[in-house]
Amino acid sequence: KHAVMLILVGTVSMTLCLGCLSVLVALALSVYVLQKLCFPYFWRDLLFLQKVVRYGVKLEVFKLTSSVRTVLDRFLQQVQRIPDKPFVIYDGNVHTYRDIDRRSNRLANVFLEKANLRKGDCVALLMNNEPDFLCVWFGLAKVGCSVAFLNTNIKSKSLLHCFNSCGAKTLIVGSGKSLISLKRYTPHWTKHTEVHSLLDKLESASEKPVPAALHAATSLKTPTLYIFTSGTTGLPKAAVISHLQSLKAAAGFWAFGATEDDVIYVTLPLYHSAASLIGVGGTIELGATLVLKKKFSASQFWNDCRKHDVTIFQYIGELCRYLCNQTKTELDKVHKVRMGVGNGLHQDVWQEFQSRFGKIKMCEVYGSTEGNLCFMNHIGKIGSVGRSNFFYRLLFKYDLVKYDIVKDEPVKDQYGFCRRVDKGEMGLLLSKVSAISPFFGYAGSKELTEKKLMRNVFVKGDAYFNTGDLMAEDHEGFIFFRDRVGDTFRWKGENVSTTEVTEILGLVDFIQEVNVYGVQVPGHEGRGGMASIIVRSGFIFDGKKLFEHVVRDLPGYARPLFIRLQEVMETTSTFKQQKFHLVQSGFNPSKVVDPLYVLDYKQKSYIPLTDTIYQSISAGEHKL
Repeated sequence: KHAVMLILVGTVSMTLCLGCLSVLVALALSVYVLQKLCFPYFWRDLLFLQKVVRYGVKLEVFKLTSSVRTVLDRFLQQVQRIPDKPFVIYDGNVHTYRDIDRRSNRLANVFLEKANLRKGDCVALLMNNEPDFLCVWFGLAKVGCSVAFLNTNIKSKSLLHCFNSCGAKTLIVGSGKSLISLKRYTPHWTKHTEVHSLLDKLESASEKPVPAALHAATSLKTPTLYIFTSGTTGLPKAAVISHLQSLKAAAGFWAFGATEDDVIYVTLPLYHSAASLIGVGGTIELGATLVLKKKFSASQFWNDCRKHDVTIFQYIGELCRYLCNQTKTELDKVHKVRMGVGNGLHQDVWQEFQSRFGKIKMCEVYGSTEGNLCFMNHIGKIGSVGRSNFFYRLLFKYDLVKYDIVKDEPVKDQYGFCRRVDKGEMGLLLSKVSAISPFFGYAGSKELTEKKLMRNVFVKGDAYFNTGDLMAEDHEGFIFFRDRVGDTFRWKGENVSTTEVTEILGLVDFIQEVNVYGVQVPGHEGRGGMASIIVRSGFIFDGKKLFEHVVRDLPGYARPLFIRLQEVMETTSTFKQQKFHLVQSGFNPSKVVDPLYVLDYKQKSYIPLTDTIYQSISAGEHKL
């Protein structure tokens, strides 16, 4: 009887266990299916954010323990760890980590002994893409100097403004074009300014490292670089780049899954934050190899990738379009590139690029040089500039607020506070300023810094960084860029300040009033420059004179492509120039009754924009 009872009890127990197991399996499957249907990116989001948080905790430990480690320190660690590994490949020449370290040591000694530079000085750097850009940058960092990267395209007034605004007293120029540009366009430097071309002094310089105390950092908030941005108004502004920002940017490639075995191709200008902070900094963080190009070339791009076994490249949206516009070949998918990291890639180009060149993972990054917010599209969703989720919002506070495009201002409620948009609705992106997301502002002017902030946004006393970008967030948490607001548009990979262009055009004698804005051009990324002009009484429009003026005083990307002559300029109730209807009208002569002109380099003039020329531009046959 006992045996029978034991058998019965065992059978019942086993049945119950199997039943419980079935319930648990069914429950697990239900949770799995529910997660896949309702939260399809949960685990990928969690793993990605775990990497970001882990890196952020490391930075917080630096702040708490005062044991600050900078990008330069990381470079010196890599020199010790992998001294003979190729660091920079340029124009067929290989420069190892040790090579760059030794040359930067030579420069550091020259800076101390010949240029009399001291820790804390700010030095402006005007150089094209070349290995010596890195050597000079690191050499200055080794003696404790902050470095201001000057845009090699800007001229005269803007260049001198950039030099003075960051408090620099010394300018270091590269060989070749940089030096020529300096002599030609900036004849009037202040009497306290020193101009150095130091490459000829290196032969006798020592390779011995300078004292480490010179570059020892005590705070992550200490400025290390000044990178210029057009911002939303006026002349270029010197965005303050702290060690904290440099380290965050340097983690970008790593966060996307890059390793030390990757070969990274950089064709973007080093004076921009994308190439210097993410490209160079990211290569150093990994201990990888950087293939540096003096200037982007669509015809040489894939040959370079195949020659150097490139696995990752940096891009802006225009770059990928240029590659897609090249003649198709049977070698289009013959390469080792697996990832692209950048910004501004439109959905149509994204799809065409992957269809033609293979399933390369395109990793969009959203953020401005001076901004305190960054989105990263680690999922790879086509068309999205970044990803947000519950976890991200816990750490980084941002909001999309309603924006009146016609009035060019945020929409306020009855209490004077901004109104949040609904999911999927376009709004102005604002990022809360906090200890986790500080805003370091611009050098030389508290007023410029304050203009980038919006206060009392949702409650009295709060402060938000105004990105100046109209964005939308869908129901899955993907972020999409819609448009830029204010006085900035983007053309050929550069931000164009309409205020600066307006000031330059206003110097022409026959122009009474001018309103500069950006218009969409078929087949091109960003917006092309257009200027609405009122001709001064007693004068006539002179296309040749205007052409000579803009070519002399504006870089290529900032020159207005189209001119519209108007009798009266439309303004708002507060007498602010109205751009909305001008932007919507575009440059189609069949829809615009005002006289239109187009920039023509062959005739060296602004010539009448006819229907034939318009059709040629729309078809991509007319070069702009």
